[in-house]
Amino acid sequence: MSATIDVHSPFDGTHVGQVEAATAEDVERAMATAYALFRDRRQWLSKQQRLSILKRAAEIISARREEIARQAASEGGKPLKDSLIEVDRGIDGIHTCIEALRTNAGQVVPMDLNATSAGRVAFTQYEPAGVVLGVSAFNHPFNLVIHQVAPAVAVGAPVIVKPAPATPLSCRTVIDIFHEAGLPPGWAQMVLPQDLELATRMVTDPRVGFFTFIGSAPVGWMLRSKLAPGTRCALEHGGVAPVIVSHDADLDMALPRIARGAFWHAGQACVSVQRVFCHRSIAGDVAHGLAELGNKMVIGDPLLTTTDVGPLISHKEVDRVGRWIDDAVSAGGTLVSGGKRISASCYANTVLLDPPGDADVTRKEVFGPVVCVYAYDNVDAAIATSNDLPYSFQAAVFTRNIDTAMHCYRHLDGTAIMVNENTLFRVDWMPFAGARVSGHGVGGMPHTMREMQTEKMMVWRSDALN
Repeated sequence: MSATIDVHSPFDGTHVGQVEAATAEDVERAMATAYALFRDRRQWLSKQQRLSILKRAAEIISARREEIARQAASEGGKPLKDSLIEVDRGIDGIHTCIEALRTNAGQVVPMDLNATSAGRVAFTQYEPAGVVLGVSAFNHPFNLVIHQVAPAVAVGAPVIVKPAPATPLSCRTVIDIFHEAGLPPGWAQMVLPQDLELATRMVTDPRVGFFTFIGSAPVGWMLRSKLAPGTRCALEHGGVAPVIVSHDADLDMALPRIARGAFWHAGQACVSVQRVFCHRSIAGDVAHGLAELGNKMVIGDPLLTTTDVGPLISHKEVDRVGRWIDDAVSAGGTLVSGGKRISASCYANTVLLDPPGDADVTRKEVFGPVVCVYAYDNVDAAIATSNDLPYSFQAAVFTRNIDTAMHCYRHLDGTAIMVNENTLFRVDWMPFAGARVSGHGVGGMPHTMREMQTEKMMVWRSDALN
């Protein structure tokens, strides 16, 4: 008999729901069901069916927007006003999948170019690569699951999702909504093994065609190393996002954007602003300006519409963030603001000025409401320091000078460089990908759909073409 997993609010510990833990038998049943559907092409869903399901799912989510957002805020701690935006992003993401499904249909391969290719016509179409297995994270409990389920439905791949143990309710809601929208049950399933060994066995099962992981780098790379031969994968890890602030930056424009990028969702985002490199003439102004903005943000109950910043996902994480800050200050960094626990689950928005280069807050992903400001004299030295980590994801520069912007774009490591915008910026149709330790493969709805498919070619030979 399956055990149950109780889900509690990270803010005050309130019981908000429960789900069944998956046994070895449950995992095998889910995998066998999904694989049987994939292997029997007569059961594949037509494009018309998939389009209808996606449209209906978006309609259902729209009708239940507030309810879904409150559930996500309750279990994940993201403030309600931002959880509502998360639900809206999920709806838009489904529509993006619909657009991609309607417009992306393979290509014509040139023939009749030489004697070998004469009398032939060739074209490609897309097919699902196999069973999709998604392992998701806690920080966007609704939209991250949408990013794994909706593209799989769009390409016609059976999908199994293992949500974060702290936030499984939103995942279950997504799966239930797709079933209600007309998706046959076996095509989307949720499993949540409590046993890590069982979860690893599930990921490494040779019946998995595509593995999509959102979470920490050590876990993601470990799982990738154990994948069965032929299993494709996409890994989305975190970063230690750098921002360059030039001496000529418009601080009235820049500071609110940097502050939001640093403290949004208590810093629990893979591309949160963490390291801000400022020209020495403005470093103090930037640090104190960010502190002032952080101090004005309301920290507390995520279900209140007045709350700007909610809790961290666990008390253990609050302890860790506090320890990293204390270590940085003890080693010589200046505490400009914050640096204290507000409650068992909430930590104050914190600004550090010139913490040591070897501090954890400098070299590791904080995943907390902490931003570090460093003074520089030469922008190339700031870029070199920005690049001196194994992470490479999104970065940013604030300047009014086009040459400075282009110089930073060219020399900063990263897969996306923002100009006069924070590193948190994302829309779900753009490519979203970490490089080096930060990830593997490309996210973003149409890009994920492409990675979940194989391109299958047909070549016709006919004497009538000669």
